[in-house]
Amino acid sequence: MPVRTCSKVACDRIAVATLTYVYADSMAVLGPLSNSTDPHSYDLCERHSQRLSAPQGWQIVRYEVVRDIGSRA
Repeated sequence: MPVRTCSKVACDRIAVATLTYVYADSMAVLGPLSNSTDPHSYDLCERHSQRLSAPQGWQIVRYEVVRDIGSRA
């Protein structure tokens, strides 16, 4: 998978998360970097994903990957 950079203007950091807006629900959804690019979503670096804010009245839903390091397949 090619390395993607942050969608924020003038930011050249490596993207680690994907942001998608659900306008009908006034929601911003931030999750792990998607496997493919989508013209309706934004790739964000660690810094910008942590500083994400939404318009007043909107909610932010954050999905995080939780890895169980205790079990191995």
